[in-house]
This record gives sequence, structure tokens and C-alpha cells, in this order.
Amino acid sequence: MQVIEFIGSNGPWAWIVAGLILLGLELVVPGGFLLWMGISGIVTGVIVLFQPIGWPLQWLVFGLLSLVSIALWVRWTRSRPTRTDRPYLNQRADQFVGQEAVLEQPIAQGFGRVVLGDTVWRVSGPDLPVGQRVRIVGHDGAVLKVEAVAGA
Repeated sequence: MQVIEFIGSNGPWAWIVAGLILLGLELVVPGGFLLWMGISGIVTGVIVLFQPIGWPLQWLVFGLLSLVSIALWVRWTRSRPTRTDRPYLNQRADQFVGQEAVLEQPIAQGFGRVVLGDTVWRVSGPDLPVGQRVRIVGHDGAVLKVEAVAGA
């Protein structure tokens, strides 16, 4: 109840200071949501500065502004594609889909091995002999899924 009394007695300046504190916390705590809550606090303070309203309505304005701004921010960031010059960074198996390789170990009981670049990869697929040319069609974690290349 002390927080409510503090906000009631200090009016809009309490909201502005609280908003600035939330903006400062955003520098320390990552995530982005405190930024929008801080801006909502400052906007609520400015609204109360020019149009005095009761504290329950102030909390409602702050809450609605926070929820709406955070929801819009999340929607906007999720809709933007990530621009990168290395789209498969930390997704090494994805970069091999569609490539062909030669089996280093036969696929027996569903598993074998191929060498791609400087790495030996475990592969899964139908039983095939050593030296068979295979095409990578997908992956399951770090196990590449392969199929035999016709005519090889």
C-alpha cells in the first residue's frame, strides 16, 4: 500500500521517475520488455501531468500501455527476418542438405559415416556399401539422413 500512497501523493512525477528507473534497469536486465514498460510509465506520467486522474485509472493506463506496446514489439520483432551473411552459423547440419558425399563407412543397420569438410558425420539411411555416392536429404540432430544417388 505504500507504493500506492507514494504514487497518489507525488502524482505524475512518480510515474516519470518509475519509468526512468525501468529504462535504467533495461540496461542491466536484457530482454526488451522493461524498455516498453519504462516508456509506458513516462507516458502515463505525462498523461497524469496534463489530465489528473485517480490512481486506479493510472495503473490501468500504465498496464494497458505496457501490454499493448510489449505485444506490438514482440509481433514486430518476430515478423522481421534475421539478416545475416552466415545463415547456417550454429546449424551446421542444415548447410549440407542437398550436397552429395561418398560413404567412408558402409551404412549397416541404418547407420554409417561420411566425411564432409574436416568433420566425420554419422549418417542414417538404407544399407549401402563403402564408396557409395549419397545425397543428404535432411538431418535429425547431428545425424544426417541420406539416400543413394542413382547411377553412382
